Amino acid sequence: MHAQTAIPGTFAAPPGCTGFLTVQSRGCTVSNHYRCEADADGDQWSASFDPDGLFRVGRIDRETQWIESYSMTPTVRQSLDPGPADPASFSELIADGIDTYDFNQTEAATRTRVRGFDTLTGRSVTIDGVELQETEFDFTELSGDGTVLRKATGQQFISPEWRLFFSGIEEWDFGEGPVPADGTPKEFIFPGEKGFFSTRPIFDCNVTSSGLETPSGKDLWHAEF
Repeated sequence: MHAQTAIPGTFAAPPGCTGFLTVQSRGCTVSNHYRCEADADGDQWSASFDPDGLFRVGRIDRETQWIESYSMTPTVRQSLDPGPADPASFSELIADGIDTYDFNQTEAATRTRVRGFDTLTGRSVTIDGVELQETEFDFTELSGDGTVLRKATGQQFISPEWRLFFSGIEEWDFGEGPVPADGTPKEFIFPGEKGFFSTRPIFDCNVTSSGLETPSGKDLWHAEF
């Protein structure tokens, strides 16, 4: 698994990998993005931290498919199953304004099915000097017998340049009714800038009972937390 720390409060990309972006987001999370020479062209990794430390490491491909991810405490690997019925395609989203997906993934020998879509709203926003395109999405994950395990709807952002999704204002339902969440990016930090590859989130970290927070799952398959 690709994760290691450097001096306290900072993250170090693994050997053969180069960091290119840190994102401080609402919901008290920070994510560090890097690419590795040994991976397929277009693959990239992210390591995400909350106040308790590293909670997720994941790898996506050029089309933003989640190839593999690791949830921490305990460490559990989730991977994309071969031969998806309808692979996620960032290229189709950019070209057509909509992308549908239908695929299976396996976590700890348990297979689930993920179905949904992303659409471009036609609106753009600029956050911390970075222009992003707004999307809307609908996402459902089902067990092998068709039981709905979780679902989500809402608004996110994409960067065509980085081929990345970022969270926005969303609603998650884990079976007990919808819960609001806001993981909107607030700061983009680049190599050489103060705060690059930090492991310390800074936004909304004192929120206790009001406002919109990141859901406890923190594992929407293609979003940035």
